[in-house]
Amino acid sequence: MNEKKESFKPYMGLTFLIGFGFFTMGLMDILYDTYVPIFLGKYLQKNFLVGGLMTLDNLLAVFLIPFVSLWSDNTRTRIGRRMPFIIVLLPLSAICFSLIPYAAARSIGALLLVIFGLNIFKQSVRGPVVALMPDTIPGEFRSEANGIINTMGALGAIVSTVGLARLMDLDVVLPLLGRTKDSIPFPIAGVLVILAAVLVFSFVREKNHDAISKEEKAPLVRSLRAIAGEKDKSALWILVALFFWFLGYQGILPFIGKLCKDVFEISSNGKAALPASMVAIAQTLFAIPSGYVAHRIGRRKAIRAALLVLVAILGVTAFLASGFAGSLDTGLRFNILLGLMFVFGIFWITIITNSFPMLWQMATFGTIGVYTGLYYTFSQTAAISSPPLTGALIDLVGYSGIFVFAALCMLVAYSFMGKVAKGEPGEKPAAEAE
Repeated sequence: MNEKKESFKPYMGLTFLIGFGFFTMGLMDILYDTYVPIFLGKYLQKNFLVGGLMTLDNLLAVFLIPFVSLWSDNTRTRIGRRMPFIIVLLPLSAICFSLIPYAAARSIGALLLVIFGLNIFKQSVRGPVVALMPDTIPGEFRSEANGIINTMGALGAIVSTVGLARLMDLDVVLPLLGRTKDSIPFPIAGVLVILAAVLVFSFVREKNHDAISKEEKAPLVRSLRAIAGEKDKSALWILVALFFWFLGYQGILPFIGKLCKDVFEISSNGKAALPASMVAIAQTLFAIPSGYVAHRIGRRKAIRAALLVLVAILGVTAFLASGFAGSLDTGLRFNILLGLMFVFGIFWITIITNSFPMLWQMATFGTIGVYTGLYYTFSQTAAISSPPLTGALIDLVGYSGIFVFAALCMLVAYSFMGKVAKGEPGEKPAAEAE
């Protein structure tokens, strides 16, 4: 066995380059989640229906991410096993993403066709993009590496929300694109996604693992059975816990833009993305520190502490969105919301940064893609279930209901994380490549 590196420093540059793949996800996801519900709201009156259509990406993700991740596990080409998927599917995602506002202006049928194409390509590439990092970074450094990866994703979200979203109100006429109002951020983001894909392809070199035996490439069904049948069910409990914290988070995400317009009376579409931008800024600032903190105190402790803080934040936000806070000035309430979302982002990124490395710590090189797929199977199943449910809650009790629901989900996740006994940085990393 090769001697392990004693420091993460030699891997930092490579990790930042790999992070450009995550940058594209942050760039597209926030604009998509903020404005597609608004576009759909022009044609649909019920939040339940809007929430149902917003699960399309998650529904496709449940099937595509595990399948394509496993496919990439078993792919061998001159440019690597993940790169063929990245260099083809990311540009196709960018093209579809660029077309969203123009399709929305045409008809709901055109909009649904474009977002279906987008999510076929984007959800297919997500698994290979995510698995690229644990392929190349030793197990004991993956919390730190995942901090950098999530920082890059958050930077993409900041570019989307602080930069591009503000251009939703720009109203000029450009050649080929026509009027820019409520549209120009999407084609700009599409160009940035293509540039990021070129950067990853140009500067990231995958390791050659042609010698890995077929026995190490465990199929998905066998891996699921192995996880469920293990005496120590730590991997299973992590998967169940992340199902619940994503159930809460994904129930809020599609409605945050509509919340700003309906409750906080924000008239500008550009400002509707500000709460998401506060989350993204916090993630950028604290993703890397959260990985280092977890390395010192333990990933499980860091995640459980973060879940408890999120419960408190969501409780306050529920009050802010309710009629009980109606006596407060709407501008003040909106500013408080922005502050709460910033704190939310700090502790949410602590969970995301450290949960994935816990799973990877339990995998072998041949099953990294499978475990990546399992992570997304559970998280996207939650994302499918949540928006229609929270949309119905909004219709029944108002927006405060979705925050109460999310707080309860975080408490359940906290309970399941208490059962986890493996996946810490000090353990021998099963997934480390030789």
